[in-house]
Amino acid sequence: MASINDLATAAIASVGTRAGDGADTEAGPMDGVAATAENSAADGSAVARGALVILEGMDRSGKTTQVKLLEQRFVELGRKVKVMRFPDRSTPIGQMIDAYLKSAVEMDDHVIHLLFSANRWEAVKQIRTLLAAGTTIICDRYYHSGVVYSAAKQNPALSLHWARAPELGLPRPDLVLFLDLDEAAARARGGWGAEVYERGEMQKRVRDLFWGLAMGRIGADGALGDEDMRVDREFRQEEEDLVVVDAGSSVEDVAEAIWEKVRPRVEMVERGELGGVVRSVS
Repeated sequence: MASINDLATAAIASVGTRAGDGADTEAGPMDGVAATAENSAADGSAVARGALVILEGMDRSGKTTQVKLLEQRFVELGRKVKVMRFPDRSTPIGQMIDAYLKSAVEMDDHVIHLLFSANRWEAVKQIRTLLAAGTTIICDRYYHSGVVYSAAKQNPALSLHWARAPELGLPRPDLVLFLDLDEAAARARGGWGAEVYERGEMQKRVRDLFWGLAMGRIGADGALGDEDMRVDREFRQEEEDLVVVDAGSSVEDVAEAIWEKVRPRVEMVERGELGGVVRSVS
């Protein structure tokens, strides 16, 4: 079995190779389906950039189903769209993460967090290229999960502040939808507890932290509170981008609620109101 140092070294080498050789991320089973319609203006003007839309949520909240339904909305409208999922378990780093999530290997909390982050950084060039070409990207999880799940471990040496640091510079989402579901409802949906993070107390902390980010109740030190804790606004971007959606309704109702949030945000992107170029997490 590989040691923690071996895993970390392999992760760093993999990211360095991908960043240095300029190669596109290889298409794999995680790739979504792109619509064939063109998004360029008829008068030859510049193509409006695509939107980066993230679906986060509790385990068993129906993210995968909703991602597929949202993708279909864009396809039916003739828009270019691509689905991505994190972790992407098809890459060498993703395979290490997969082994950890299935309890096949043990890793230090910091090591696995950095592997999750490296897995996202592997896709940065592809994300920026697609968005610049006018393709909307729908992500099933992004860095918010990485930050929140690591902080939810309650490791004193792995705060929300520390966990967020490796994500600085990633493409910033235009909208993050958090599909909220309580534990009882999640358990009733089946498949609960198959992976290491699917534990009741862990899921409760994750839910609390997502709500804290959305409501501005996370302090500068990453601590969760009941009051408004916007001190130095370190988590301002997360608060601006996060919207909570009740995932306890029917699949159809949740899909409609998601579309009601996504449509106007995508229109804002197309009008250039969220920047003509892809923004970065800062």
